[in-house]
Amino acid sequence: MSSYEAKNLAEKEQLDLVKISPKAKPPVCKLMNYGKFKYEQSKKKQEARKKQRENKVDIKGMRLGLNIGEHDLNFKAKKVRGFLKDGDKVKVSIRLRGREMNHSKDAVDTMKQFAEMLSDVAEIESRPRQHGYLVIMVLTPKK
Repeated sequence: MSSYEAKNLAEKEQLDLVKISPKAKPPVCKLMNYGKFKYEQSKKKQEARKKQRENKVDIKGMRLGLNIGEHDLNFKAKKVRGFLKDGDKVKVSIRLRGREMNHSKDAVDTMKQFAEMLSDVAEIESRPRQHGYLVIMVLTPKK
């Protein structure tokens, strides 16, 4: 139909005439309530953002010391256990300073001991590796 007839029809039904593809020959238009359409689109976008936030996995961090005591290690393991139960990944790191750099093997052993303490709720995503003065390991929740 002609654009004049389409405008009259839209006014008659109290709707908006919206061009779907204006570059087509002839242009394709649609009768709709444009305000309602925009509102529904914003609601869909809001829902998508909400679902994206729910599915997002956070990476929490826990820093240990090379000469950490048994009680402190248990306390930090308890805290990490909570993170893992919430569904978050945990990046465990040990910072080596000064002469501690010569004992990086001890840091890896501490990391392995820490991972074994949490073996019932966690699995190792990336094993302990040394990156400069840091020894880093990533734990993920068991499925």
